Amino acid sequence: MEPNLREPTVIAPASPFRIMPRPTGSCHAALMRVAAVLGLAAAAASPACAQGYAAKQLGDWTVAASKDGSGCFISRSFDQPGGTTLLLGMDRDGSNHFSVLNENWSIRPQDRLKLTFRLTQGGYPNHQAIGIVADGKQGFVAAFDPKFPTSFAGSKALHIDRGSTPVARLPLDGSGAAVAELQRCVAVQHGPAKAVASDDGIPRDPFAERPKPRRKR
Repeated sequence: MEPNLREPTVIAPASPFRIMPRPTGSCHAALMRVAAVLGLAAAAASPACAQGYAAKQLGDWTVAASKDGSGCFISRSFDQPGGTTLLLGMDRDGSNHFSVLNENWSIRPQDRLKLTFRLTQGGYPNHQAIGIVADGKQGFVAAFDPKFPTSFAGSKALHIDRGSTPVARLPLDGSGAAVAELQRCVAVQHGPAKAVASDDGIPRDPFAERPKPRRKR
C-alpha cells in the first residue's frame, strides 16, 4: 500500500516533510557532464565485475560499479506504464546524480526542467534537472546535496511533480539496504583502470587518459 504522503507546503506537526533549499553547487554545466556520461541503465543489469566489485541484487534493487571506477549506482525498475527505471549514482568525490527514465515520456536530451521531489524525509522544490536519453528511454538527471542519499535511504516513497502535474510516484521499500551497499561499493573504487598493453606493446585503448609524469625536483 502506498504511503500517505502529505504536501510539503502544509504546515502540520505530523507532517514528515522538510523542504530543503536547492544546493548552490548544482549547475547546468555540471548536470550536462553527468548527462553526457550517464548511460547506466543498460549496465545496471549486467553481472560484470568492475573495479573489483561484482554487481549485486538486493531485493528489487541492483547495485553495480561504474566501468571507469569513478563510483557506483543503484537501480530499480517499476512495473508501470512506460517501464519506469530509477537510478541513483554516487561518485568517489561524494557527489551524486539521480535519474528517472520512462519510454513514454517526451523529454528531449538537454531539456532544462524544474521538478519538485518529495521524500518522506525531505523535499526539493523547483529543482533543476536535465533531459537525457538512455537505454532506449527518455528521462532526466539531477544532482543533489550530499544529504540526499541519506534522505533517500530513510524514505518510504518518492513523489516527483512538474508544477501541478504528477510525474512519478515511486515506492522506495528496501532503499536503506541498497544505499548502504552503494556506499560500500563506492568505498572500494580506485578510479580509472590503467590501459594494459598486449604482447605487441599496443594498449587495449591507446586513447585512455594516462597519469601525468611527475616532475623531478
